[in-house]
Amino acid sequence: MSNSAETEAPVRTKRPLWIRICMVIALVMTAWHVAASFLWIAPAGPARDAVPGDALRSYMLPLYGQSWSVFAPAPVNGDHRLDVRAVVVENGTETVTDWVRATDVEISLSRHNLVPPRAANLALNVTSAHKRAFEDLNTDHEVVAELNYFQDDWQPSLEENLKSYDGEEVVDAYLEAEEELTAYATQVAYAVWGENVARVQFQTTRQNVIPFAERNEPDAQKPPLQVVNTGWRGLIERDGQSREQFANYFCSAPEDVCS
Repeated sequence: MSNSAETEAPVRTKRPLWIRICMVIALVMTAWHVAASFLWIAPAGPARDAVPGDALRSYMLPLYGQSWSVFAPAPVNGDHRLDVRAVVVENGTETVTDWVRATDVEISLSRHNLVPPRAANLALNVTSAHKRAFEDLNTDHEVVAELNYFQDDWQPSLEENLKSYDGEEVVDAYLEAEEELTAYATQVAYAVWGENVARVQFQTTRQNVIPFAERNEPDAQKPPLQVVNTGWRGLIERDGQSREQFANYFCSAPEDVCS
């Protein structure tokens, strides 16, 4: 008779159905995120065009946008800034606020922070996108963009006036960029000046650094400031936006601008 005890084979138990479903969902989401990130940073081609509609852009922006412009041959060579102000109505009186530099507020959230919030790039992203879209407009478009649009149905009026000139494709791109920036500026205004905001205005600027070839010249100066002026705009709030959550985030910055 053998002294060795017989060992029983381990019994495999099936994971509950809900765990298996969660695992499948997690795998699908991970695969989609990896694929979307790859397509986003890859050169334009048939693979990117295979994603239907605006699904890829809507998913990647604003939180997951990728930028490799830190590397040669075209590294980042300038700073974007966003200034926002508003008209506040109290007791029937309209007051124009001072400008608030939203980009500085968000940058202060990541300065000296080993785990900076991803949202700290929001202002830079919408500002650079707006600046690029504005540069594609012609002179007539730029004149229209500098006018005020904040009355009822102001967005259709702005679109109609811009499209009365040539360049429908660039106008569509600009309108999309401006709408994103106006929605962001609206949240900034509510966070800083409260619920009595009536309209907003924003100014985007870019300041290039001293050219590399001139870096050692004692009298070298930065290139001229590039300014994009737009008129007053009505408020825009999109589905899913939360004034309270944005204010909690924006007003937590070391650079305190909230009232």
